[in-house]
Amino acid sequence: MIIRLAVLAASLACGVASVVAEPIVVNDQIVVRQASGPVPARGMTMSAVEKQFGQPAERHPSVGGAPAQPPITRWDYRGFSVFFERDRVIHSVATG
Repeated sequence: MIIRLAVLAASLACGVASVVAEPIVVNDQIVVRQASGPVPARGMTMSAVEKQFGQPAERHPSVGGAPAQPPITRWDYRGFSVFFERDRVIHSVATG
């Protein structure tokens, strides 16, 4: 957990995270899977993500949108997915 927080802090400082780690369970053991390259950092806008990483392989429709539930959108790229709240990145995760 401390390593994940350190990675998050470093990614916020530089604008683009160089590593995203996802804990997964394999044979009853927790292992960490990392994205193979840079991924969008928290707070980046949709337009900045598209400018830096290109068109996503798939854009999923937004869910939510009520006043108490802001719209959440997911874009899939090769090796990672990006989640947006309105037009800002809230999380990038490695995919397999």
